[in-house]
Amino acid sequence: MCLSTAYKTSDPDCVLMEYISRIDVDGNQITLTDVMGDTRTIEGTIAMADLTGGVVKINC
Repeated sequence: MCLSTAYKTSDPDCVLMEYISRIDVDGNQITLTDVMGDTRTIEGTIAMADLTGGVVKINC
């Protein structure tokens, strides 16, 4: 199972969420869901997703 970590594009040290198993996008709303089912909704856009490396960068 590949899990990802989301980072803020403007601040690569800023972790938005870890152990992400699902990403849903509705317009400019991005909902991240981790392996335990916890969710976080962020306003922004996905800048990059490296699913093999487990990295997602979000413009927010």
